[in-house]
Amino acid sequence: MSTLSIVIPAYNEGPTIHRILNKVKAVVLTNDMKKEVIIVNDCSKDNTEEAILAYQAANPDLPITYYKHEVNQGKGAALHTGIKKATGDFVIIQDADLEYDPEEYNILLKPLLNDFADVVYGSRFVGGEPHRILFFWHSIGNRWLTTASNMFTNLNLTDMETCYKVFKREIIQGIKLEEKRFGFEPEVTAKISRIPKVRIYEVGISYYGRTYEEGKKIGMKDAFRALYCIIKYNVFKK
Repeated sequence: MSTLSIVIPAYNEGPTIHRILNKVKAVVLTNDMKKEVIIVNDCSKDNTEEAILAYQAANPDLPITYYKHEVNQGKGAALHTGIKKATGDFVIIQDADLEYDPEEYNILLKPLLNDFADVVYGSRFVGGEPHRILFFWHSIGNRWLTTASNMFTNLNLTDMETCYKVFKREIIQGIKLEEKRFGFEPEVTAKISRIPKVRIYEVGISYYGRTYEEGKKIGMKDAFRALYCIIKYNVFKK
């Protein structure tokens, strides 16, 4: 029986993290697959830790392993910690907010379980799933960054910046990851693309985006950092 490691980086998600954990708990994975939930609290300033520990105590049937950073290091650093601790056959990235729906885990896992893929990206820009209508320039920026990444990697992804990425564990743990903040996506895409004979698939997913008032954290400076990382990891650190 295989296991899915669900890596959740968390920063100031105290009021809502129980909601995403409820969704993760409710998912019935295909092929009787087990879940391993790994939460990494990146030195939150609110009650994120208390909320996680309370949820863990109240839901012993959901296997949750909790880690925390004593100093805020960034989302990428939290992902590094979670990925290193994963023991499952597959590893998926899950944001602690409610923008991505865990009900779609089985859609993402299908190409892996059928042995077509080694890595699967969930695209917000293909397929007929629901998408919240929000920021025009944000979506243009995402598509532009994906195009820039594709020009260097020679991939034809439609959504490089997506949260939902699923990896065979040996693939992602075999990569030396460096970016500690929001450069994880272009870095991991660049490094995955250079693995000999790697099989990358993309499936359509839904997207329930948040406004900045609702807690969205990515801004314009992160887009410039992503562009820097595209160049850095495709040209200077090949």
